[in-house]
Amino acid sequence: MRAIKFLLIVFISTTVWAATQPAERVMFKPSLDQRLRSNLATKFLANWHYKDTSLDDELSEKIFDRYLDLLDPNYSFFLAKDIETFSPYRLNMDDALQHSDPTPAYEIFNTYVDRVQERVVFAREQLKQPMDFTVEESYMWDRSDVKWANTDAELDEFWRQRVKNDFLRLRLAGKEDEAILETLDDRYENLDRRISELNSDDIFQFFMNAFAQSIEPHTAYMSPRSSENFEISMRLSLEGIGALLGRENEYTSIASVVPGGPADKEGSLKAGDKVTAVGQGRDGKLQDVVGWRVDDVVDLIRGPKHTIVRLEVLHEDTGIDGPTEIIEIVRDEVKLEEQAAKSEIIEVPGENDEIVKIGVIDLPVFYLDFNGRARNLPDYRSSTRDVTRLINEMKTEGIEGLIVDLRNNGGGSLLEATTLTGLFIDEGPVVQVRNSSGRISTEEDVEPGMAWDGPLAVLVNRYSASASEIFAAAIQDYGRGLVIGETTFGKGTVQNLVDLDDYAPSGDSGKMGQLKITMAQFFRVNGGSTQNRGVEPDIRFPSAGDPEDYGERSLENALPWTSIPTSSYEPEGDMGRMAAVADFLYKGRIADNQEFGWLLSDVEEFNRNKDKKEVSLLESERRAEMDRDEAKRKARKAAQDNNGPLLEDEDALADLTGPVEATVDEDDDADSEDEEDDRPDLLLRESARIVGDMVELGRNESALARQFSLLNKEQGSESLH
Repeated sequence: MRAIKFLLIVFISTTVWAATQPAERVMFKPSLDQRLRSNLATKFLANWHYKDTSLDDELSEKIFDRYLDLLDPNYSFFLAKDIETFSPYRLNMDDALQHSDPTPAYEIFNTYVDRVQERVVFAREQLKQPMDFTVEESYMWDRSDVKWANTDAELDEFWRQRVKNDFLRLRLAGKEDEAILETLDDRYENLDRRISELNSDDIFQFFMNAFAQSIEPHTAYMSPRSSENFEISMRLSLEGIGALLGRENEYTSIASVVPGGPADKEGSLKAGDKVTAVGQGRDGKLQDVVGWRVDDVVDLIRGPKHTIVRLEVLHEDTGIDGPTEIIEIVRDEVKLEEQAAKSEIIEVPGENDEIVKIGVIDLPVFYLDFNGRARNLPDYRSSTRDVTRLINEMKTEGIEGLIVDLRNNGGGSLLEATTLTGLFIDEGPVVQVRNSSGRISTEEDVEPGMAWDGPLAVLVNRYSASASEIFAAAIQDYGRGLVIGETTFGKGTVQNLVDLDDYAPSGDSGKMGQLKITMAQFFRVNGGSTQNRGVEPDIRFPSAGDPEDYGERSLENALPWTSIPTSSYEPEGDMGRMAAVADFLYKGRIADNQEFGWLLSDVEEFNRNKDKKEVSLLESERRAEMDRDEAKRKARKAAQDNNGPLLEDEDALADLTGPVEATVDEDDDADSEDEEDDRPDLLLRESARIVGDMVELGRNESALARQFSLLNKEQGSESLH
């Protein structure tokens, strides 16, 4: 039961952006204590991990490259000559671990400190130089194709453009030039200041995480400080905004927003957004945090409940040069009730002017009160219990179809994924689990009967992971419903937490830290895995980017997809024909739908620009782009405010012999902002229409067969079976 207990936690700090004052220069080296930790952690990672791991030269190269990437992910500090100097270490990282002597990592880090200091001095000097934003030039913000500069002059030019872009971005955000200079000087000075706060433990954590992540991306070492943050969050005693933070180059990014938490209820903060500044209260000065360590940003965001924190945010869809937004969030605790399953009913048009009621279960996380269950309390909470109750309530309201909305559901209890699946299948296996020794066990639904046996869809997106994928895959494999949305995240592994203090010599308690280590892998009942590939939807919604560029597939050293023998199970049905016809009707319906047109346009624009690694430094060009985006946003908002309710659509299934196209009618009287806000989101509305199609098609098997036959003839039978 992982997800419901998080408020604000950092699993891994991936880099430090800091430099030291020359007078305080410290040459870091490992302590005896860290050598002991290295010995313990290495034994566990080499012998306990699900993936067979050999401490050899191949792994050494991965560790070396990963360590440099953690320190300098955008090739902004080191020079090519530094990398050449480090080259003897490339094949010796495994030896360093075997001998419990991480000295190479510390020597590399000492050079890193020097290089960051040099860049800070240069950047602050650039602030004293005039900047001409009428000169046609660009800033290459992504140096992955260029890598390390060969000369100081080359790196100087990159940093000149970087400082210029930092200045321009703040000017475009509406800041005055004088305030910009102050903000940037503080930002660069902080790089100096913050290295003085580093200690040897920070370097040790970087190195051990380079080792852990060279094996597999969900494996990590947590220092005693990071372990303490983890324990706080697991006790639900942490008061904050309810978000998971990570690192993306020099920015602190939002990895996910905790369902039911303060940020989730406020509604503006989304996964992928970047935090650029943090302010206390409504009037406190915004502290620029670009380049800060993640755990230091966490410390700023935390605070007593009922107090206000302000975040300056770059939203994911605006890009790094887009305008920022100030988001005000009242700190609080996440309560179970706020994460619990919720229901609503969406009415969609059916045949002969009938109304079809579609129930929706919004499940943010798979939760279970383990303590209440262990004590056999009659009213203990679980997602399965709550969903059962909600389904029964909606049955009394006359629903004919059901959607389980698992968008942004990152997982939770494996037991709950199993029992929830049991609400929609009669009996049988739900998921297979293989441990590091190769033993396969099966989690099964042993309760006969179903809470809901009617038309069913599971709505997912790229952030649906782990237990969500188990549920969606089982529904798909049993032929109980359609999966709608995006390809899911692809996390099919299980992590255990190992407290190294339990294995430390007497008197060393509290000094060792913890390991989050992958110990097992999930498999579908059909023998395939959700790992790496995720769950492919039966009906795909428009999605920005390539699935290979997000989720597990995008992570270095992720475990590959694999398969095991099929479990013994009996499908409830075959959704092949239903999926083909429902997908056809969906595509016809959205062909002239205005909002889907916007979505497709945005997807196309994103895909055109996603590989761009440069941004113009012409102020006129950047402002023109901002003006175009703002004009587009306002035009869309005005059009959205005029959209009528869903039931004013054309009859989606009036003619099952040909393409169906429907648009949302305009209602000039629908100008209430409150009414517009109450409408289900676009993808949920369309999901309801799809399930409405399933209801109508299920009533008329001959119509389904006829439509499928027509599609078969038109497109070819091979593509539809």
